Amino acid sequence: MSPGMSAQDPHLGHPVYRDMPTTIFEKMSARARETGAINLGQGFPDSQGPAEILHAAADALLNRSNQYPPMAGIIELRAAVAAHYARHQGLDLEPQEVIVTSGATEAIAASLLALVRPGDEVLVLAPLYDAYLPLIERAGGVASVLRLTPPAWRITREALAAAVTEKTRFLLMNNPVNPTGIALRDEELALLAEYCVTRDLIAICDEVWEHVTFDDIAHKPLMGFPGMRDRTVKIGSAGKIFSVTGWKVGWMCAAPAIATLLARAHQFITFTTPPHLQWAVAEGLAQPESWFTAMRADYQASRDRLVEGLRAAGYVVNASAATWFVTIDLPASGIALDDVTFCERIIDEAGVAAIPISAFYPAHPVTHLVRLCFSKSDTVLDQAVTRLAAFRASSA
Repeated sequence: MSPGMSAQDPHLGHPVYRDMPTTIFEKMSARARETGAINLGQGFPDSQGPAEILHAAADALLNRSNQYPPMAGIIELRAAVAAHYARHQGLDLEPQEVIVTSGATEAIAASLLALVRPGDEVLVLAPLYDAYLPLIERAGGVASVLRLTPPAWRITREALAAAVTEKTRFLLMNNPVNPTGIALRDEELALLAEYCVTRDLIAICDEVWEHVTFDDIAHKPLMGFPGMRDRTVKIGSAGKIFSVTGWKVGWMCAAPAIATLLARAHQFITFTTPPHLQWAVAEGLAQPESWFTAMRADYQASRDRLVEGLRAAGYVVNASAATWFVTIDLPASGIALDDVTFCERIIDEAGVAAIPISAFYPAHPVTHLVRLCFSKSDTVLDQAVTRLAAFRASSA
C-alpha cells in the first residue's frame, strides 16, 4: 500500500467491501478474547466435535489422498449427500446435482455469482445473515427486504405482495432461521413455493440448521414443495450438522441446469475443499437416525438449561424451535437499554458476550432483542447465567 493510503481511500478497493465494517460476530468474539468474557455471541460449540467424525478425518488425512480432489467434490460425499436427503427429507437428488463447497457461505456466494444478473432483485427476509446483502450487491443484484416482526416473525401473503416486484428473480432465505431460532411453518413454506412458481423465481435456500431442530419439529426443505424441484438451490453445512464449524465443508444441491452454473462459479472461488474432511463428512452423513436424534436431544437440553436459568434470573426469553440460539427480550425483562448498549455493557460488567439482533437488519432494525448461543458445556452455561443474573440485579 502506498504511503498515506488507507482502507477508506475512495480510490482503493471495491466499495462493497471498502465501506463495510467488521462483521458483528468477529467484533464480539474479539472483545470476548480481549476481556476473557464467556462467548455466547458467535455460534460455535466449545467441544471438539464427535469423536467418530474426527477419527474418520484423521484416518483419511493419513491414509487417503491429500492432493486435489475433483472440483465438484469427491463422489463419495456427493453420493452421501444425495442419499442422506433421500433418507431424511424424501428428496430425489442425484450425486451430479450436488456441488461440495468450502462452507455454506461459499455456497451462498457461488449461487449468487452464478445466477444473479445486474439489476436482478433478490428477495430476502430480515432479520438475515449479514453475508447476504454484500454478496447480493457484489453479484450486481438489488436486495428487496421483507422485514419480519417479532415475536411471531410470520411471513404473510400481504407482505410478500408488497416486497415482490416485476424485477424480482430470486428468493434467498434461511430456514431454520438464525438469529430468531424459528422454523418456518408449513403454510409459510407453501406460500413461498407458490410465489416462486407463479412469479418464476429461483429459491436459494440456506438450510444449514436443518438437523438442529427441537420439540419433535421436522425440517421441511422448500425444494420438496410442489413446483420447486427444478427451481431451488438447497445449501447445507457439515459444520452445523456435526458441530465442527471450523471445517468449512458445505454443499449446494440443484437440478442439472442450475448445478452446472453453480459449479462454474465455485471453480473460481475455492475450486475445491480438503479431501480428508470430505471423506469424514461422507461417513458422518451415513450415521443412523439415532445419531441425529441424540445430537438434537443434547442441544435441546442445553437450550432448556440456558432458558430456565435466564428465566429464573428474571429475563424474558423467547421460544427457540431450532438453531443454537435463543433471544432475550430486554424491555419485557425490565431492562431499559437497547440491544447494542446491553451487549457492550455485559461484556465489560458481566463478562459475557452476546449479539445484538439489530446487526441482522439492513435498515429500521429491531433493537430490543439480544441473541445468546447455547451450544456450550453445562458449566459454561451455568457460569454465564450466574453472571447475567448478577448484572440484572445490579442494574435493576
